[in-house]
Amino acid sequence: MLNEYADNLYEELIDLRRHFHMYPELSFHEEKTPQYIADYLTALGIEVETGVGGRGVVGRIINDPELPTLAIRADFDALPIQDEKEVPYQSTVPGVMHACGHDAHTAVLLITAKILSEHRDQLKGNVVFIHQHAEEVDPGGALQMVADNCLRGVDAIIGQHVSSSIPVGTVGYRYGTVTGIPDDFWITLQGKGGHAAHPDTTVDPVAAGIRLCNDLQYIVSRKTNPTTPAVLSITTFQAGEQTNVIPDTAKISGTIRTFDPATQQHMYDELKKCLEGLVTTTGITYDLKYLKGYPPVVNTKEETDLIVNAARKIDSVESVVEIEPALGGEDFSYYLQRVPGAFFYTGTRNENFKADFPHHHPKFDIDEKGMLNAVKIFLQAAEDFFEGGK
Repeated sequence: MLNEYADNLYEELIDLRRHFHMYPELSFHEEKTPQYIADYLTALGIEVETGVGGRGVVGRIINDPELPTLAIRADFDALPIQDEKEVPYQSTVPGVMHACGHDAHTAVLLITAKILSEHRDQLKGNVVFIHQHAEEVDPGGALQMVADNCLRGVDAIIGQHVSSSIPVGTVGYRYGTVTGIPDDFWITLQGKGGHAAHPDTTVDPVAAGIRLCNDLQYIVSRKTNPTTPAVLSITTFQAGEQTNVIPDTAKISGTIRTFDPATQQHMYDELKKCLEGLVTTTGITYDLKYLKGYPPVVNTKEETDLIVNAARKIDSVESVVEIEPALGGEDFSYYLQRVPGAFFYTGTRNENFKADFPHHHPKFDIDEKGMLNAVKIFLQAAEDFFEGGK
């Protein structure tokens, strides 16, 4: 089986991940990363397309267009976070860090491509390697890459995400809905500033903003079905600079997370009602920018079976568990709107290696042994797919 070759490339897998970790690039600003990926795939003798959907890279092993074609996807953008880990592979770019594991995703897919390319004569099908830019920032790179025909000829797609909440050696899967819909909003409250000693002569955007924040929490606690998950989080509140001055404006932003379009629309409608009520009671005016996020990732049954069965064949995978859906967003969903597929989670948590910080944390890290499991699952799934085991 091809997954047996992965152990021999473990050191290269680590080197690749640490290279990307040291030289991260932000969403929609990736330049050296896609070039590195393209050069690596080209050296393997894989057909390469660059600039797909803007900054994406697609590699193709086409043995016979009439045979089944499986796509495997990884993302490669980083986050605007300062790396606070004290490790030799710490980010060299101030304020930019791979705090979500996309460096590991990229390394995993490159090693997977290397093994499959070296044994392409054994493959009873074709493989498409989708290296995606800009997963972290709407509108995301997946939508652009799909529009640029990255799924040409693809029959199914699989992808994975490393997880610091799942122990190394464990693989998480789920049938059906896996992730939520991550909407974002930005509100500017326009009032009338003045002296803090005379609030009666002002229209206070700070007081209005505080009231709005409280009213918005009421939506979740009293305006939504308690059996339907929904989250509304205020994440920024900016207003004023002086203790004796009531400012003209206050700016508030946050996120709304849901699982289904009906609840998503309900939350938006209630947000608008809160703002209109604020206008009536305080005299404030407002500007609302609302960005609807990625659709939910919805795994198909046959492809989820493919992943589960492949994972159970890997000796280093100690457990394969069904997980609860999460309200985080993931633009892998756009691929699944076009072709069947499955998205799973590879455990990389290990407290002994300080690999237990949450994603998007300045000290986020992984137990790199988890990457090896991801490579092996991809390889096994590809073999099973071509053998009709999906």
